[in-house]
Amino acid sequence: GESGKMATVTYSNKPLWILGGLTFLFFELKVNGIIAWSWWWVLSPIWIPIVCSFVIVLIVHLTE
Repeated sequence: GESGKMATVTYSNKPLWILGGLTFLFFELKVNGIIAWSWWWVLSPIWIPIVCSFVIVLIVHLTE
């Protein structure tokens, strides 16, 4: 019979949690007036990895 268990794929999502936590922390500090950073820097944990990934993909494709 079927035991109801499904196969699971395990992978590390720690970097995602760290980036999400940093974004939340920076957002809270900005909203509460503790830091006077630009919103670009407050949201940097979101856009910096995206930009870096795009640059790496671009470099890989240009060097082929």
